[in-house]
Amino acid sequence: MEKSKSFTELIVWQKAHQFTLEVYKITKIFPKEELFGLTSQFRRAAVSVPANIAEGYRKRGKNDKVKFLNTSEGSLEECKYYLTLSKDLCYIENNKDLKNLAEEVSKLLNSYSKAILTSIS
Repeated sequence: MEKSKSFTELIVWQKAHQFTLEVYKITKIFPKEELFGLTSQFRRAAVSVPANIAEGYRKRGKNDKVKFLNTSEGSLEECKYYLTLSKDLCYIENNKDLKNLAEEVSKLLNSYSKAILTSIS
């Protein structure tokens, strides 16, 4: 397997970035009074997912890399809650596609972390 040259080549980053773009799209329709509340929090957490993958990509030690991936996992879980809250507040109707994408990113993050921890180098 050939080593990637940039974090943008990682499927996990690509999917996390796609998730973030979708979060920005759905939060555009949130009420204006949520701009500094749920909208801001949701976007911040979503951006944290691919950003921490990118930051961890250049870290040298396995534990450092995995620490950033774990931060991404935490931010993704936060986003899952915001999806539930957004639906319960009737800001969005169907969040199945976004929830499925979040689950996919979660599985990829988990696999990537395990691969790093079990790698020889």
